[in-house]
Amino acid sequence: MVEYTDPLCPWAWGSEPTFRKLRASLTGEVRWRRAYAILFDHDDDPAPDPAAETAWYTRYVTEISAHTLAPRPLLLKRVAASSWPSSLVAKAAEFQGPDVAERVLRRLRESVFVRGEPADTTALALSAARGVPGLDPRRLAADAACADVLERVRADRAEARRPVPEVLSVRDESPHPGAAKETLDGGHRYALPTLVFHLGATHRVVPGWRPFEAYVAAVEELRPGLPKPAEPLSPAGALERHRSLTEPERQVLTEGAWPPPHAVRLDTASGPVWLHPDEAAARPEVTPSGPASP
Repeated sequence: MVEYTDPLCPWAWGSEPTFRKLRASLTGEVRWRRAYAILFDHDDDPAPDPAAETAWYTRYVTEISAHTLAPRPLLLKRVAASSWPSSLVAKAAEFQGPDVAERVLRRLRESVFVRGEPADTTALALSAARGVPGLDPRRLAADAACADVLERVRADRAEARRPVPEVLSVRDESPHPGAAKETLDGGHRYALPTLVFHLGATHRVVPGWRPFEAYVAAVEELRPGLPKPAEPLSPAGALERHRSLTEPERQVLTEGAWPPPHAVRLDTASGPVWLHPDEAAARPEVTPSGPASP
């Protein structure tokens, strides 16, 4: 399964509850690969009025958040200048194992949609990853700057610009149905996020922002009997596993009284993000005031 994504994409951020649930239900059954499509590219023209662009993008993110219920920042400082630094760091983190990679990508997403300062430089992307459990920061910096990782992200970008024919025209009632986006050279790239499930020469594609059931149906067409429903986690167990949970995520992933006593609440413009105390201690945006009440 390939997830075409970008660390700084608001629709991908809003899909995290569904994707976390889907990954849990496919554990051990599917190889899940991320391809970084580069939403904010080097050839994008700079905004003539950065303040106006930021105001427009803030409204855009607010509209998306109204659909996905994902957190959005209290203040968005600017629109991301480039997706390359965060994509390189996210790809480099994969060399340190899936858990580290998941948590680094999560930090990169939260840089813009929680903190309001997109990780659009190498320094900011590396800083966003600081304190991730099990992470070797020196190795991350070295790998993110190496030619191999650059070539891997270039390959991801190129792959995302070869969409399957089914997504060139999409009809769906979703606010983000996921039809492929036209590129400046007259080609197309996948809308973000898009999942493509492969089994041999057969594939199924689910583009855009979709309910969990749409992904289940695609998987079942290829492999009847999958996905297997995952047992809900206890609140404390979910916080230990994921370190950071939004309200939509804790509702679909956990069962039991919320919040767990040690959870740290971080408020955003559209609901809280719940942090493991160790995660909160590593985050500069969190005031060290201890666990918060619901």
